[in-house]
Amino acid sequence: MPRLPPAREPLKAQRMAPRPHFMAGPPDQPGDDPSLMTKTRPKTQRPPMYKVLILNDDYTPMEFVVHVLERFFGLTHAQAFEIMLTVHKKGLAVVGVFSHEIAETKVVQVMDFARATSIRCNARWKRE
Repeated sequence: MPRLPPAREPLKAQRMAPRPHFMAGPPDQPGDDPSLMTKTRPKTQRPPMYKVLILNDDYTPMEFVVHVLERFFGLTHAQAFEIMLTVHKKGLAVVGVFSHEIAETKVVQVMDFARATSIRCNARWKRE
């Protein structure tokens, strides 16, 4: 016959177990009980965010800007068209806000794509 594991104590008996001496009562004064010392954790900060900007120039076709916004920033055609018009009218537009690595990667992708297609395109990232 297989051996069974030993029986556990009833739950009520576990609850009535005596408390350790350091938990018997509150200390006389705050800071007297060394067992209650806690470690303070440093508060983590959010990483700084960076804006990705598209700048206007006289050489970049509007259709190219729309294509870049759709391809590299995942915008719909309507959103990309609206941002392209903002770039055209105001001289620049914020395309998105990202962490440093992502913002830098997006700008590099846009610039590499523009270079590969022999079209000038100005994209920058700037700390928010």
